[in-house]
Amino acid sequence: MDREQIRAKAAEAAQYSKQGIELIQAGNYREGHSYMRRAYIASKECQSLIKESKVQKVLEQFEEITAS
Repeated sequence: MDREQIRAKAAEAAQYSKQGIELIQAGNYREGHSYMRRAYIASKECQSLIKESKVQKVLEQFEEITAS
């Protein structure tokens, strides 16, 4: 489930970025900047999900070690 969330959030960030670039190139700087900001936020959320996933794996490994 985590991988699916991470992939979805990464795809969202990429889509916002692509739209932002297109808008900026078309001269619509304000809306383009808004989309780039959304891409940045989605990217940060993706990074947070990745970090949570790594922490969860370490905690599971620790629990296995301490249970032995």
